[in-house]
Amino acid sequence: MDLVLRAIAVFGFVLLLTRVIGKRELGSLQPFDLILLIVLGDALQQGLTQDDYSLTGAVLVVGTIAVLQVGISWLNYRFPRVRPILEGEPIIVVQDGKVITRNLERERLTVEEIAEEARRQQIAHLSEVRFAILETSGTISFIKKGS
Repeated sequence: MDLVLRAIAVFGFVLLLTRVIGKRELGSLQPFDLILLIVLGDALQQGLTQDDYSLTGAVLVVGTIAVLQVGISWLNYRFPRVRPILEGEPIIVVQDGKVITRNLERERLTVEEIAEEARRQQIAHLSEVRFAILETSGTISFIKKGS
């Protein structure tokens, strides 16, 4: 039972952590970020199982996390009002070619990052953009003017 409670606590912590970190950081992982995730996973594992290396302990922890994830998915599907809390909401970062500075600051994004992503999508200048939307996945969607 102790392992199940630990798994629930760690799941809640990781869910909160991903909401605090922000969408863009999770959507554009750099090599250092990947290494940090590996280290984080190892640290979480130690907190979850401590000295329990049994198959039963592993099944309990993984099963608990899987059930919690399915539960979160069900809540998102069943109750649309909790979706913004659990997943966040898309945010407009460029409108009619003009950057919305307040939204960039809120998501800790720079104009250069927006412009870089626009170039990746074959958009030379932000002035060509009707809307740029930071999606809940951390990706940026662009809608060109005249589209």
